[in-house]
Amino acid sequence: MKTRKIPLRSCIVTKEQLPKQELLRVVRTKDGLVMVDETGKLNGRGAYIKKDITVLEKAIKTKVLERRLECQIEDSIYDQIRKIIEK
Repeated sequence: MKTRKIPLRSCIVTKEQLPKQELLRVVRTKDGLVMVDETGKLNGRGAYIKKDITVLEKAIKTKVLERRLECQIEDSIYDQIRKIIEK
């Protein structure tokens, strides 16, 4: 039986190559809206972040997510990411 290839993506904070299921995707759409993409299929510019509170805190502190998506990110998006990670 053929083994399936596991898609790897890199975290923008830690630069680790991880399976897609261990990461959370944040997307900026063409309209400029920033949203958390739990399905991994939304259109737009995406960035992956590791599902870890310390990594999220580092991303907020260094504003790496804002630089990668080239827009301002509201605190509500960070709160939404925090709730998803804590699940």
